[in-house]
Amino acid sequence: MRCSRGRSRPAPEKSTPSRKTTDGGWAAWSTRSAIIGRVTVIALAGAAAPPHRVSFATEDGGRVYADLYGTGGRGVVLAHGGRFTKESWEKQARALADAGFRTLAIDFRGRGQSRGPESKPPDDGVEYDVLAAVRYLRASGARTVSIVGASFGGAAAAQAAVLARPGEIDRLVLLAHGEIPEPERMQGRKLFVVARDDANDAGPRLPRIRRQYERAPGPKELLILEGSAHAQFIFETDQGERLMREIVRFLSAP
Repeated sequence: MRCSRGRSRPAPEKSTPSRKTTDGGWAAWSTRSAIIGRVTVIALAGAAAPPHRVSFATEDGGRVYADLYGTGGRGVVLAHGGRFTKESWEKQARALADAGFRTLAIDFRGRGQSRGPESKPPDDGVEYDVLAAVRYLRASGARTVSIVGASFGGAAAAQAAVLARPGEIDRLVLLAHGEIPEPERMQGRKLFVVARDDANDAGPRLPRIRRQYERAPGPKELLILEGSAHAQFIFETDQGERLMREIVRFLSAP
């Protein structure tokens, strides 16, 4: 083993990836890194930007609070199921906004800050919450407005499509919606969605959804997904991505 005495020879510097210089050396590399870092931070901040909180009156004297995503010319109202609130739509609302839709997720009366008139029971008149949301989007610049309603919210959306003025609602996506008395009067193009094995105490939902589909006027589609998840719960299953693609396809079709 060879030993050296006295002053040792300095060891050569090891290069590290952070010191590697190209096209202008360390200064240029440092500048580019700083710019990339700032752009990344801005992009992440934009992706996580909170929705715009809005509220508006209903024609029966209530007030609806909602979250607004996006600024597109085509509007979409998201009507939650009975066990949910407007926040439950955040992932789908952002996906729709990214696809170019001005998306409004509402809290029904009796949820969050939304309320109906004191003269009515809590859930009475929820279809007016949906209609008010449709008209809010129209007034704020949307050229067309469609609705995605789930379960309880699907029934409210379907009833709103019965009460709406001609041409007021462009399309309906009904996720395992509750039955309404007169599906024959629903306006707009319709996409009915249900999981094959979805059921409640009254039995399988598919036969009931199929009857509503058959009675509704066209144009219309019926999408049957595999599994037993109900309405918004489908988004938490392996069918969730397919469902989102089908919704965007249906809402985007000419």
